[in-house]
Amino acid sequence: MTEPFSVLLPVYRGDTAAHFERAVRSVTVDQVLRPSELVVVRDGPVGPALAAVLEALVSGAATSPAGDVPVTILQLGRNQGLARALERGLAACAHEIVARADADDISLPDRFATQIPLVVGGLDLLGSAITEFEDDEACRGLTRVLPERADDIAATARFRDPFNHPSVVYRRAAVQRAGGYRHLDLMEDYWLFARMIAAGARVGNVSQPLVLYRVGAGAYRRRGGWKLLRSEVALQRRFRAAGFTTTAQFVRNVAVRGGYRFVPELVRKVAYRRMVG
Repeated sequence: MTEPFSVLLPVYRGDTAAHFERAVRSVTVDQVLRPSELVVVRDGPVGPALAAVLEALVSGAATSPAGDVPVTILQLGRNQGLARALERGLAACAHEIVARADADDISLPDRFATQIPLVVGGLDLLGSAITEFEDDEACRGLTRVLPERADDIAATARFRDPFNHPSVVYRRAAVQRAGGYRHLDLMEDYWLFARMIAAGARVGNVSQPLVLYRVGAGAYRRRGGWKLLRSEVALQRRFRAAGFTTTAQFVRNVAVRGGYRFVPELVRKVAYRRMVG
């Protein structure tokens, strides 16, 4: 029998009820290896449709989207942002091994059966490839494959995020040793993973896509703009101050990654697909 594990899934008012319900089913009743618990963080007030799904999760009814998987809902009175919501949720998880999931993505049935034994076997942080889709999960697009070996992951991390956040499973103690999630708009996960690598976490990726990642209209437009540039520069400054990158790497990253935020959307799409495809 494998070690018990939790699934941590945040939801907020901007999420879609049907997508959230599908995400919940995908990490519970659809899994070959089901989690020991699902921890949902409601990050601030939500509308009636999302509230109805949340109510169904704790109603104990046979129609619950989570089936017989125990569910804990942590309700935050106001929207606090992803990093703070995940920190609160992580503290509420009952188990050392925690799998991340998002409210609009779909975990494939063998995700946990593939990942959990590898974490039990000694890894602190494990991600997987993910496959993009727009609306119909049967119509799949680009697969994002990232380096599998620890050395390659560490080298990649000096330029780009070496993990697909919705695919990761980690040990809570390793996250805490690195200082946990810290607020940094749209860059919380990358900042955490870099600190975990720097702290000596044992890391890996599975080349098999285990998560379907929902992308909609405007996905590449959202990867640009001043807000992302500010977060990008703040992240790169943190990397340099921590000694995670060299001065040359800092200059390169600000120029290349910062410049990427302001190229035309079509160019951004082509560049992104070449980088992760």
